[in-house]
Amino acid sequence: MQSPAPRVPRRPAATRTDIDARLTVELASVVAGARRRALRDGDRQVDTAHLLHSLIESDAEVRTTLGDGPQVARVLGYLVQRSIGYGLRWQGSVEDSGTLPVVRETDGGLSGWSPAAAAAMGAALERAELRGEARAAGIDLLACLAVDRECRAVEVLRRAGMDPAVLGGRIAAG
Repeated sequence: MQSPAPRVPRRPAATRTDIDARLTVELASVVAGARRRALRDGDRQVDTAHLLHSLIESDAEVRTTLGDGPQVARVLGYLVQRSIGYGLRWQGSVEDSGTLPVVRETDGGLSGWSPAAAAAMGAALERAELRGEARAAGIDLLACLAVDRECRAVEVLRRAGMDPAVLGGRIAAG
């Protein structure tokens, strides 16, 4: 008879409150803005484009990192078009690029988020932790969005003429 596998204790699942406590005030504002934008747009989930839009609107460090005024204006132009044509093909679909490991609702309390957005937020929390910071900032989230080559935020950046690899390098050098 085989003995049962040893039971490995699991870390308790993080709740949305736990995650919110690990965000800077600015990033918490970005998340709230992304949630409002998704609701206003009639989207079922917060996706990476919602997060990018809210980051640009709310975080001066993100705007500076993205570059000059015309570059940011082009990105915002694509993001604004989401509700009037450009992003209509995204409606009713779930964003899951498969690039980053997903933080599931039971693991991270991110119900109402696309798998790609949840993964980017989880990676931003880890990035902050690796830097020795207790809270993730907007630049952490932008860095994690930039490395997911298949997410909607990167698609918007590319269409606006930005190279995500160059952006990632700029953040690393930052």
